[in-house]
Amino acid sequence: MTSLNVWDIHGGIHPPECKELSNRTPIQRPPLPARLAVPLVQHLGAPAEPCVTLGERVLKGQKIAEAAGFVSAPVHAPTSGTVSFIGPQPYPHVSGMLSAAIVIDSDGQDEWIELHPQPDYRALQPDQLLEQIRQAGISGLGGAGFPTAVKLNGPPTREIRALIINGTECEPYITADDRLMREKANELVAGIEILVHLIQPEQVLIGIEDNKPEAIEAIRTAVGDREFLVKVFPTKYPSGGEKQLIQILTGEEVPSGGLPADIGMLCQNVGTCVAIHDAVLLGKPLISRVTTLTGEALARPMNVEALIGTPVADLLAFAGLDPARLNRLIMGGPMMGYTLPSMDVPLIKTTNCLLASTLTELPSPPPALPCIRCGECAEACPASLLPQQLHFFALGQEHEQLKAYNLFDCIECGACAYVCPSSIPLVQYYRAAKGEIRELEQKQQKAEHSKQRFELRQERLRRAEEQKEADRKARTERAAKAKAAQAEASSIPNQDDPVARVQAQKAGLSEQQKKLKIEASMAQVALKKAEKQLAIHATPELEAQVAELRTAAANAQKALDEAAGPADASPAAPQVNDEAAKKAKIEAAMLRAQIRKLEKLDARDADQNTELSRLQAQLTEVEKTLASVQDTTPAPPAKPANDDAAKKAKIEAAMLRAQVRKLEKLDSRDADQDAELSRLQAQLTEAEKTLATLQDTTPATPAKPANYDAAKKAKIEAAMLRAQVRKLEKLEPRDTEQEAELTRLRSQLAEAETALEPPKEPKLAAKTPGEEALKKAKIELAMKRAELKKAEKAGAEESQLGKLRDALASAEQALHEAEAQSGKPAPDLVRTDKQPIDEQTRTLKTEVAFARADLRKLERADNGDPAAIERAQARLSDAERKLQEHT
Repeated sequence: MTSLNVWDIHGGIHPPECKELSNRTPIQRPPLPARLAVPLVQHLGAPAEPCVTLGERVLKGQKIAEAAGFVSAPVHAPTSGTVSFIGPQPYPHVSGMLSAAIVIDSDGQDEWIELHPQPDYRALQPDQLLEQIRQAGISGLGGAGFPTAVKLNGPPTREIRALIINGTECEPYITADDRLMREKANELVAGIEILVHLIQPEQVLIGIEDNKPEAIEAIRTAVGDREFLVKVFPTKYPSGGEKQLIQILTGEEVPSGGLPADIGMLCQNVGTCVAIHDAVLLGKPLISRVTTLTGEALARPMNVEALIGTPVADLLAFAGLDPARLNRLIMGGPMMGYTLPSMDVPLIKTTNCLLASTLTELPSPPPALPCIRCGECAEACPASLLPQQLHFFALGQEHEQLKAYNLFDCIECGACAYVCPSSIPLVQYYRAAKGEIRELEQKQQKAEHSKQRFELRQERLRRAEEQKEADRKARTERAAKAKAAQAEASSIPNQDDPVARVQAQKAGLSEQQKKLKIEASMAQVALKKAEKQLAIHATPELEAQVAELRTAAANAQKALDEAAGPADASPAAPQVNDEAAKKAKIEAAMLRAQIRKLEKLDARDADQNTELSRLQAQLTEVEKTLASVQDTTPAPPAKPANDDAAKKAKIEAAMLRAQVRKLEKLDSRDADQDAELSRLQAQLTEAEKTLATLQDTTPATPAKPANYDAAKKAKIEAAMLRAQVRKLEKLEPRDTEQEAELTRLRSQLAEAETALEPPKEPKLAAKTPGEEALKKAKIELAMKRAELKKAEKAGAEESQLGKLRDALASAEQALHEAEAQSGKPAPDLVRTDKQPIDEQTRTLKTEVAFARADLRKLERADNGDPAAIERAQARLSDAERKLQEHT
């Protein structure tokens, strides 16, 4: 169905057409490239996020990057191959900056994934059909690159009255849509039907310029009896603009700053319609597009259906590029395209043309001259703007004026610059001004956001301060009420108060009773903990430990009961006076604090002065009461003078001992350090003598239960040794000093654990000098053995290993001598008779072991030689065969 009712737009130009260079041959398919770089940004909105990994093999049509937001689109593999790189790659942009991309090395098989077509799409729900289009990664193929699914998913309040299909292609050189409409008219109409089913428009308008007669005839034939209006109108640039095409086909104008959806219109490019057909009816994602290769620098200008990610250099070589004639390489048309800084960039979804021009074809523009105010730019502007005024405002950076003169309605078609007699690059000024305005608006938004956050924070702080003040007032009121209740309760004696009785009992405990009570509680806690461990892991060691702790707890409780005396003994009077003195001190401190608070006030009223006088009077009375109580309270017994002196002597000796150890650990000391060490050792000797003298003259403390302190110290020592042993055992690997230290600590731990066992017979006599020598010999042997093992692991030289083996042999001989001199009976050696083995069997077994070790070493190597591994396997098999034959 056709209609000739069309309208005209304001302005416009008629640049010379050069479409005949590329529209005379069918669409070609270039060879499969060996390497494709697929950018993650091929659309407006957020970049896609990779969902494949390096080295992963992908199939043709497989999703390799997910959409990262609502305004985004996924990316698919154009062919089968291996992902070789994910990161920055050259990108088709005038800046020449790199952009994130996924590089695929083609395997040449071009193997597809399993496709899921939807031939009966009318049975699907609209959201399911829309999701199919979204997952196909389709974005506008006319040049803008807006995600198609987002454009189709308009607000439900906006009803689409007209679906407009853009087949204009008004740029002078581009013929991609022309050849697409000629060769894929049926697919185009099928894609339009899918859009009609999805959005249900009142009418469908297909707009084509009259310079494409073959395409017009093909579309009319494909439309047939369908109620689609094919509108043909005179050729004018830029009639392919979205707002301009709506005005030409419907006579309606999109308001300034608005969208076509605001007046019930929706525009789609013919290439986008064919991609929708492939996604729904064939199940294929968008992995290729039709691109025009044109320009006088090419020997064979043509249109190709190329894979996304194909290097531009490969496409130009396929079209016969003559590098000597090439002057500029433009992506897009000569009016709205931009010059590529390099041919290393890939083809993307919005690449509709690659123009390889010569110097005579597109000469460089002459230098810009001052504006002569001719008004040609205003007459040519299709958006009815005032380019001359916008140019002046852009030069002066008058951003408010630029917005008032509707700068953002400019479609950057370049018509104004084309007709300018002064050759002023007007579009460049407009693009720069738009970028400055957007940057300022973003800064203003950030500043406003920061201001709101600051104000909200100040409000939170204010509310928090008010809440704190309210809490302070509430606490003050509660304290006043509690104080009044306490005063009232103290005026009425209550002998049956359990709290007062407990406090009185606590006040009556002596220092010795308190210590015994703490020790009894600790013993009970330790007993309960050991019983829990015994319930989980029943071992003889834990059973013995529980029995020991139970005995210690019983002894501690018995000592506490004996020190407590009869249960009905009443506390002595000194404890009562002590409790009264404590209460008086607390009350005086509270009154003193309230007085200071009132005295800090700069200006006090009459009530505050009265309150201050009352508090000062109460403080005077409380201080008198406190003085009288303290006079009647007997002074605590003075500690012996020797006790404090002994403590000081212990501390001084410990500090000197630590300094001496620190200096002794130094491997090489100079003369000053040796002198300091001698001085400290002399001071330590004097301090130890003084401490011994003071301890002899210090009166003995009351005796505790038998063996109680010794057992307690032994437990602590065993726990500390056990912790040190565990800490060293966790170290992997350990050096020689750590191995020796571990052996020494294990020996000490064994002795400490032996000391913890309950005595079953009278205490043995002290160790003889022979036993001490035997112990030292064992430790020395363990240290020498550890040194030898460490050297063997580190691959030390044979001379060093020989010295260490000699030292180990000497340590073993010293141990035998110490065992002989210790007087202990020799241990009974239990020997197991082994089967005799002949020398030949031992040699064969050794050969098998060496062959197996060499084979495992080769197998563990990352870059092992296969031939060497085979030789090692043959050697092992031969050795095992010989051993089996011999045995």
